[in-house]
Amino acid sequence: MQESLNPLLLLVKAVPLAFLALFPVINPIGTAVILLGMTGPIDSQTRRTIAAKIALNTFILLTVVLFIGSYLLSFFGLTIPTVQAAGGLVLASMGWRMLHEEDGETKQNPGSEATTFGERLFYPFTFPITVGPGSIAVALTLSAHTQNEAFINTACRQAGAVIGIVGVCVAVYLSLAYSELLARRLGPSGTKVMLRMMAFIVVCLGAEIFWNGAATLIRQSLMTK
Repeated sequence: MQESLNPLLLLVKAVPLAFLALFPVINPIGTAVILLGMTGPIDSQTRRTIAAKIALNTFILLTVVLFIGSYLLSFFGLTIPTVQAAGGLVLASMGWRMLHEEDGETKQNPGSEATTFGERLFYPFTFPITVGPGSIAVALTLSAHTQNEAFINTACRQAGAVIGIVGVCVAVYLSLAYSELLARRLGPSGTKVMLRMMAFIVVCLGAEIFWNGAATLIRQSLMTK
């Protein structure tokens, strides 16, 4: 009853909830290291342009999931565990390829940067590298959490969640746009080691996300018998 009388309080509470729920899953710094290896040596302006577009894609994707994600899953007859299982496999396979790439394979020809990166900005740079199955699952959870019988309460909670998403996207942009500064501090050898470590972590994250979804599906299957 108290919450229904304070819609502004609901908005304020939703901001840190959304930010803190999404930030560790997206992990902007770890994502920046991964994309640093996938983009190769490019100029600062191009990197900032790529970072801005990925951050915008991240905002659009998370916001769409926040508002209509649950309806889309229902329309296609999908469940969150199914999304986790399939997305986990995709993420693990990408990490596996990154883990076994030669150093030269991640570099791009300067003349083909615009075309090559333009085709890869959404997949795989935004999804599933930046916004993976885990982030989608969190956004779906936030979508369910923001729903309320009172329209004003739902609107305020969703507005707060959107502000939290904006904060995460700003962190994504800053991390990606200035990832070369991190590379300079690490040096060539340190960067290679960090890239291999992050690739292995991506494999592990994919396996973990897949198992979480698969285990839930197995339990649901056993319960129906």
